[in-house]
Amino acid sequence: MMVQFDKRGLPVAIIGGGPVGLAAAAHLLKKGEKFIVLEAGDSVGSSMLDWGHVRMFSPWQYNIDQTAKELLEKSGWISPNQEALPTGRELVEEYLLPLSNLPEIKEKIILQAKVVGIAKKAHDKLKTGKRDTVPFQLYVEVNGDTTVIETKAVIDSSGTWTNPNPILSNGIWTNAERKLHNQIHYGIPNVVQLENRYQNKSIMVIGSGHSAINALLDLATLQQKFPDTKIYWVLRKKQINDVYGGQENDGLAARGELGIRIQQLVESGLIKILTPFHISGVYPANGKITVVGELDGDETTIGEIDEIVVSTGFRPDTSFLNEIRINLDSAVESIEALAPLIDPNIHSCGTVRPHGEQELRHPEKNFYIVGMKSYGRAPTFLLATGYEQVRSVVAYLTGDVEGAKEVRLQLPETGVCGVNLASSCCDSDVPATKSKDASCCGSPVPVRLDIKNNSCCE
Repeated sequence: MMVQFDKRGLPVAIIGGGPVGLAAAAHLLKKGEKFIVLEAGDSVGSSMLDWGHVRMFSPWQYNIDQTAKELLEKSGWISPNQEALPTGRELVEEYLLPLSNLPEIKEKIILQAKVVGIAKKAHDKLKTGKRDTVPFQLYVEVNGDTTVIETKAVIDSSGTWTNPNPILSNGIWTNAERKLHNQIHYGIPNVVQLENRYQNKSIMVIGSGHSAINALLDLATLQQKFPDTKIYWVLRKKQINDVYGGQENDGLAARGELGIRIQQLVESGLIKILTPFHISGVYPANGKITVVGELDGDETTIGEIDEIVVSTGFRPDTSFLNEIRINLDSAVESIEALAPLIDPNIHSCGTVRPHGEQELRHPEKNFYIVGMKSYGRAPTFLLATGYEQVRSVVAYLTGDVEGAKEVRLQLPETGVCGVNLASSCCDSDVPATKSKDASCCGSPVPVRLDIKNNSCCE
């Protein structure tokens, strides 16, 4: 089926109804531009609801787009306490749902709409002639049917949450891992709801970022109630204190507190630390899991594991972009212009200089990847950065070229910062004052940007 729009102009397609996608809708609405929002889930913010039990360490003031806020306040909406720390669910229920229910936005949102392909009309990837003058065609699965929607521009804010990294340290998915899906949780499990699943079990948590830390702290609380619960923490870092972050020096107290609490947990001896451990295989064994790999250079097998929590980050799904021309860095899988600014092999401070439409351009005219997905595999995306991205992109799409070039971003410090040109912050001798991960399961984590030097670190 083909969706037809009136002759007064095609809309801009927004893929993803999360915070950044709805911010793009708000900016397009303000500019009087037509748009359509395609959300694959049952609700706006569906990915955030997957980790809705997690309390964010960035307060409300950094989690609300300014243009969206202005639209909401005109409807009588009252902003939450700007200093309070919302959970993922609260962010959806108190901000995204009211925003999506504004009549002028609600009528433009299609739920359960999965984009499975994007092309230029009558042009495959190879064909160049008049390419920039023909519309995009989005192939969208809705209720089992495929609909084709024509648009004049595409803003892909579909995120990475539904595409997690696997267990193996080399990034490869195996059939053995897939067969163990009933015993593996990707991201941050709701331990309170899953108490019966985890109590008195042997649980392995894999990862070194804030997602892993949140899972470990929740499991440690469960362990107090059920002392036979055993917790293993697998990291690839050579030094465990690399994950403690800025602590008291962090501009966001709640984020610093995470580092303090995990250090206390490690020093308590209640969890077993396995680092640096590079996993090469996971296998089912009589209802349990066996994990094999190299622990500090020695071949090691860990058996009798009941459950694994994988918090090793996420990667972008570009499978539906095969017929349009995009330019992604070969390692980071972000837009190439961003890669040197966010590559964790270089930066350990989790910050990136302000950027906008110009850095986000792809060879395909009027196609943009924004939000978490714009950072590819890098774990350092900031929600406020995503809001600035779409402000700039929308300005450009609506003819405000100078507005697109402006920088409008000021965020608090992480308390840690460094550059390591020689090695990876995931697997290196990075000093203990450095931290790779400045995100919580892809959630908004503000940091200060050094605009003067066009760098996150001095």
